Amino acid sequence: MEQYDLVIIGSGPGGYVAAIRAAQLGYKTVLVEKYNTLGGTCTNVGCIPTKAILDSTHHYHDAVHHFAAHGITTDGLSVDFRRLYARKDQVVLQNTQGLNFLMRKNKITVIQGTASFVDNSTLSIVKKDNVTELIQGDKIIIATGSKPATIPGLVIDKERIITSTEALSLKAQPKNMVIIGGGVIGVEMASIFNRLGVEVTIIEYADHLLANMDHELGDGLKKILSKEGIRILLQQAVYKAENLGDSAQVSFKDCSGQEQEITADYVLVAVGRKAYTEGLGLENTDVQLDDRGTIVVNNQLQTAAPNIYAIGDVIGGAMLAHKAEEEALFVVEQINGQKPHIHYDRIPAVVYSWPEVASVGFSEEELKAKGMKYTVGNFPFSANARARAGMDTQGFVKVLADPVYGELLGVHVLGARAADLIAQAVVGLEYEITADSMARISYAHPTYSEVMKEAHVIASGRPSVNI
Repeated sequence: MEQYDLVIIGSGPGGYVAAIRAAQLGYKTVLVEKYNTLGGTCTNVGCIPTKAILDSTHHYHDAVHHFAAHGITTDGLSVDFRRLYARKDQVVLQNTQGLNFLMRKNKITVIQGTASFVDNSTLSIVKKDNVTELIQGDKIIIATGSKPATIPGLVIDKERIITSTEALSLKAQPKNMVIIGGGVIGVEMASIFNRLGVEVTIIEYADHLLANMDHELGDGLKKILSKEGIRILLQQAVYKAENLGDSAQVSFKDCSGQEQEITADYVLVAVGRKAYTEGLGLENTDVQLDDRGTIVVNNQLQTAAPNIYAIGDVIGGAMLAHKAEEEALFVVEQINGQKPHIHYDRIPAVVYSWPEVASVGFSEEELKAKGMKYTVGNFPFSANARARAGMDTQGFVKVLADPVYGELLGVHVLGARAADLIAQAVVGLEYEITADSMARISYAHPTYSEVMKEAHVIASGRPSVNI
């Protein structure tokens, strides 16, 4: 039986980062992955392919709606749906090949097969040829991620009632689609298909789009997406979806309790994700699950079995690739005797619609619920010279700061390049910088980042010179 210093189950962003860092620190490391390619959901059917298609459809949308204003003629413009999806596949391949290279470079053993615990330190791995291999690990990290969740009455058949995974593998462009869920995945999927000319309806149970973010972000994005032709229904309770053969029908009750039905080519279920622990054999260990099915860990991300750790989606919290990566470094460096830290309230969230949405820290609703006092600095992209030059004037930056000391409490962005701009706010929160200090540093002109500057100026109590 092969013995390893560190065994990692799952090769998503948490798993492969943990493996690489462990190897860098000199540990004999093995990475176990049941699928044919490394990278997990993020690389294969999540973050990376979704962004590839979002970028492609963004180019097409700009060509249709904005190129003429730039003096660019686009007569006879069309979309080759199969080729668009083929480019996505190529992007995924480049990333998975990159991971294979990193495994070889760092001399990490990769075993392809399904792992399950025999006991707290032993794993049985069933390989593709049905050969079983037993291995032991001094330390073990569970990084098996998550899978799409559903709600009572909705059976995902992967034919007409689908998830984002199947939506990324469609053979032909649909005419219409209903998306159940107005969170990150639902909004991004709606953006993709709407740009291609698909008639899209979002049905959301909450009273705000992007309900887990600052409500001003969701409300602002709703107005923008609605103008672009996406039908958005809030406060709707879906209770059934049915495959009709060549279409699907979703049944729901509206905010007044009236029964409603919509038929479309596909019903895409995007109501969140749940921890994936099936088949791990956790019953053979001391590892415990909570009532949501996530693995219970302490502040060091240890399970009830001290040598077994868990990271990423499988322990709940914000299901973000970069959260899993931070947790991977945290665990491995802690095992190495270092003293890393994670501030979960300083991990940014991003929605890759256009304009993009990004957020870090407290939302205004959270501050009100806690009874905390705050100042608000809000500045629109429409007042920014670079945004006007680029025809990206929708949205705003909202800065929330402590009224006494000026410390940043939260930053929320709806606008062009929000996914990149939010990194500046993360620095501000991480190092407890004041809104005034963030406002007084020099920002290149003209840039989108100046919207951040002016929001900081206003949050610090000074008037902006640009409005």
